[in-house]
Order: sequence, then structure tokens, then C-alpha cells
Amino acid sequence: QVQLVESGGGSVQAGGSLRLSCEASGDTYTTYYMGWFRQAPGKEREAVARISIGGRSTIYADSVKGRFTISRDNAKNTLYLQMNSLKPEDTAMYYCAATRSALAWGAGNFDYWGQGTQVTVSS
Repeated sequence: QVQLVESGGGSVQAGGSLRLSCEASGDTYTTYYMGWFRQAPGKEREAVARISIGGRSTIYADSVKGRFTISRDNAKNTLYLQMNSLKPEDTAMYYCAATRSALAWGAGNFDYWGQGTQVTVSS
């Protein structure tokens, strides 16, 4: 199995940017599709972005398209989420997750999770 540790969260004003990182260890990172999820208080965990093993294929939630970019560096076993033009509604705990399913999107289809990193956007 793979172990995941997120970092890079923080507090920013609306319009600002943050870059989240997720470092993987344990199992072979390059056998996993990776995703970013977020969960705000009182809400369900939602998928934000997903990336293929090689990094060439990405999928985004409509709410973040054009603002967020998911990427991965397989040489460093690290996943990234560049978040620009942040809005107060982006405030949530952000999680990275791993799956071996090529079709996975929802949280139920991912097998391994990090502990999360908090992102707070003020207006």
C-alpha cells in the first residue's frame, strides 16, 4: 500500500494562490492514479481533480476548472495541486488519494488517503 502526506495548506485572501503537495511512500507510486478531494464542514467529500499515472490525462470538477491545476512528478513521488484565483467557497480540508482504477472519480473509488491539509480563503 501507499502512504500519503499532504502539505502546503494555509490561509489566503480571495484571489490568492496556494500550491498543495502530496508526497507518497511505500508502494510503487507510478502504479497509482491520483486525485485531490476536499471536504468543507457539514458537507460531503468531493472530487476536485484527478490525474493519470503518466500525468497526461487530467479531470477537474466544474467548480475549479480554469483555476486549479493538478500535476505529478513521478521522479519525486509527489502530487501537486496549484490553486489560483481562490474563492471563499474553496475553503475546506484538502486530501490527496490514490487508486489503481483507471475510471475512478468519486471518493469511494480511491483506496488510500492522506491526513489532509486545511485551506482557508477569506473574502
